[in-house]
Amino acid sequence: MLKRRIYYTLKPMIPRPVRMAFRRKLALHIRARSKQTWPICESACRRPPEWPGWPHGKEFALVLTHDVEGVLGYNQVFQLAQLEKQLGFRSSFNFVPDGEYRVGRDLREKLEHDGFEIGIHDLHHDGKLYDSRSIFHSKAQQINRYLAEWNAVGFRSAFMLHNLDWLGELAVLYDASTFDSDPFEPQPDGVGTIFPFWVPPRDTLRGYAELPYTLVQDSTLFLFLREPTTDVWKQKLHWIAEHGGMALLNVHPDYIDFGDHGKSSMAQYPASLYREFLEFVRTNYDGRYWHVLPRDIGKYVAEHRDALSLP
Repeated sequence: MLKRRIYYTLKPMIPRPVRMAFRRKLALHIRARSKQTWPICESACRRPPEWPGWPHGKEFALVLTHDVEGVLGYNQVFQLAQLEKQLGFRSSFNFVPDGEYRVGRDLREKLEHDGFEIGIHDLHHDGKLYDSRSIFHSKAQQINRYLAEWNAVGFRSAFMLHNLDWLGELAVLYDASTFDSDPFEPQPDGVGTIFPFWVPPRDTLRGYAELPYTLVQDSTLFLFLREPTTDVWKQKLHWIAEHGGMALLNVHPDYIDFGDHGKSSMAQYPASLYREFLEFVRTNYDGRYWHVLPRDIGKYVAEHRDALSLP
């Protein structure tokens, strides 16, 4: 915890190329030592004892999400949404309420009109949400105001930081700040499952659905591990489909190069990679997956909370 606080305090003062070089070197080291649990942790495929199965007899669920971190990402939201629409997909866009951009009402309404979902991505995107319980409590009240104003029901914290015991302060249907297995995150404790689950209410805290992401984030795959293809996604997707889990992906519009600025920078990857993966999913798994928004998964978990609750 202390090391994390120091890092996020110093982060704005460290040049981005230096941060990128360090994270790439660290990612390769972590990958080498995590072969037994990443990208696939075999124990994460165990189904809940009373698992009801996916609606309509589908084999697995497919959920697409996006965290919009900065101005560049915000300015590319519509391009990313258009790419998905062309291929028949829909997703959620999680915006930072008090970040470096201001979320326009017109943008939110346009996305919702086109079948996308709006969610909350932390409050400031500074890695300090969980510095203390009092800080979290104060920020939770502000986040709840944005949830009400935007009519949003989902949340994901910056840098995938999480504390499931505190999150019940948020007025959400679901949280998506965890993962089955991801040793590359600053808080690498995974929940060890490719299935969503219900976190019961405790004392004065609300219950909510937890939706772990199960496909490695695009930033880790393409920027830090420097993978030239989507083969890691495909490998994991095949395994998830085989075991009937939830394939939940988080892609950042900030890191996608749509070709508008010439050659991709070291902090971006070609949009063609994401397009190719979606085309692969549509071609190879057509009719097999339940493709819905995260709020639909949240509702499903809430309806089956007795069967899907944590002990």
